[in-house]
Amino acid sequence: MIFGPIKLIIRVILTVISVVILYFAITFVQIWMTGHEHSTKHAQAILVFGTTEDNGTPSPELQARLDQALVLWHKDRAPWIAVTGGKRPGDAFTEAGVSATYLESHGVPASKILKGSGTDTWENVASVLPKLKTHDIKTVLTVTDPFHEDRAMAISSSRGLTPSPSPVRNSPTVKHSLWKYYLKETFEVGIGRIIGFQRFHSWFN
Repeated sequence: MIFGPIKLIIRVILTVISVVILYFAITFVQIWMTGHEHSTKHAQAILVFGTTEDNGTPSPELQARLDQALVLWHKDRAPWIAVTGGKRPGDAFTEAGVSATYLESHGVPASKILKGSGTDTWENVASVLPKLKTHDIKTVLTVTDPFHEDRAMAISSSRGLTPSPSPVRNSPTVKHSLWKYYLKETFEVGIGRIIGFQRFHSWFN
């Protein structure tokens, strides 16, 4: 008789584990698919997510994102470009500032660039959101690395924006161990969907 309850408990545990594995597997597939989707829509702004800069010069990863934004800009896909990213410890420049300077040097008027800040995806969106609202901007083309596209869009959506994907096609990041990035994103998106991305930001940052 004692083995009956034990078998039931084991069956419940195995079921829960199976559901969790399936949930994160589906999340991984969604992240992969979003990172390979390129919207053809027009929007009110191009939203570029920040990443490292090198003493006033965009890192190869940041330059790839900015070049992607420039392609969209020159195709008249949106009239504004919003850049994000703050300072890392020891930095003299902000990622957003470096990005704005780079865009201006490639023909984008300073008056059409909105600068935010932030050290992570949640802060990136939160920092630039007031400026987007000032210009009544709701639709954005989100520009970031493919593995980061799904979370960037999810957080943008949670803050009232309507994002469309425009991931970087030839990011230098692909030369690194991509599986680490995809595992990280699968965890963060999977947990963020359950507890909310703002709570995830508060708990893990």
